[in-house]
Amino acid sequence: MPTFTDCLRSPLTKAHIHTLQINLGKRCNLACSHCHVEAGPKRTEELTEEVCQQLIQLIQKHPEIQVIDLTGGAPEMLYGFRPLVEAARQANKTVIVRSNLTIYFEPGFEDLPEYCADKQVRIVASLPCYLSDNVDKMRGHGVYDASIRALQKLTELGYGSQPQLVLDLVYNPPLPTQEKQFRLTPNQISLEQDYKTFLQEKFSIQFNHLLTITNLPIGRTGQFLKRQDLYGKYLQFLSDHFNSETVEGLMCRHQLSVDYQGQIYDCDFNQMAEVPALNQQGNPLTVANLLASDRLDLISTIQTRDYCYGCTAGSGSSCGGALL
Repeated sequence: MPTFTDCLRSPLTKAHIHTLQINLGKRCNLACSHCHVEAGPKRTEELTEEVCQQLIQLIQKHPEIQVIDLTGGAPEMLYGFRPLVEAARQANKTVIVRSNLTIYFEPGFEDLPEYCADKQVRIVASLPCYLSDNVDKMRGHGVYDASIRALQKLTELGYGSQPQLVLDLVYNPPLPTQEKQFRLTPNQISLEQDYKTFLQEKFSIQFNHLLTITNLPIGRTGQFLKRQDLYGKYLQFLSDHFNSETVEGLMCRHQLSVDYQGQIYDCDFNQMAEVPALNQQGNPLTVANLLASDRLDLISTIQTRDYCYGCTAGSGSSCGGALL
C-alpha cells in the first residue's frame, strides 16, 4: 500500500481558515464502541479556564472565523461550553455543537434543548442508523430510545423546520468483524431521504441534513480493528478507494482543531492521534501562539498519516459529511 503522502504526490496545504473546531475534553455520559476520541464517563480531561479565555479572545479578534464547532466527549457537559457559545453568538458566528442527544436526560442538563434553540445553535447529532438495534450495538443499550425522545423534543422547538434552527444527523457505518463487511458510506442524498421518511412517519421527527462519515481507524475503531486482525486490511481497503477529487474539499484545509489544553492540530482525527500541527519552522502551535502573532495562517503544510485515506475514499468524508 502506498503511503498517503505518496498518493497525494504533493504536500497538502492550508487554505483560508474559516472554522475553529474545539474539543472541550473527553468526559462523556456514553462510551460508544466507534468513538475515535475514546471518550467516556470515567475520563476527566476538560478545558481549563485559561484556555477558555484565550479561545474567547481568538473568537473576538478574528472576523474571518465564521464557524465555532464544539465537540468532545459530550461538549455540553464540559467546562467552557456556554461561555464559548455565548461569545461566538455575540460575535455573530455560527455555532455547531456535536451532541450525543442523550445528554439532555442527565441531571443538570435538562434545559439544553431550550438553551440551544434560544442561542440558535446548530446541532449535529449522532444517529448511526434509523433502526434501534444498530444504534444500541454501537452506542449502548437504550441510546436509540433516548435519542428519539431528544429528537422529538428538538422538533417541537422548531429544529428542522425553522430556518435558524438547524438539526443535522450523522451516519457512521457499522464496525466490520470480517473483511467482506468493509463498506464505504452509502450515497448521502438517498440515505438522507430514507432517514427522513422513516423518522417522520414513525416518530414525527424533522431534521435538515444527514452527514455520512467514514470510520477512521483510530481510537476505539482502530483498537477494534486490531483485535479483529483487520486494521491493515481496512487501511488497504480505504487506500484502494482513494479519490483525488476529494482533496480540494478536505476539512483540514479550512479549519484549526484545538484541544482542551489549547494545542493546535489540523483536524480532530490528528488531535486524537496526537499529531500536532506545525508552523513553517516545524514547531507545534498553541492558541497562545495565535493570539501573540495576531494571525491564523501560521501553518503551511498539513500533517498527514495513512488514516487520512478515510477522508478521501469514495465520495470523501468530513465533519460536514460527504465531500462529493
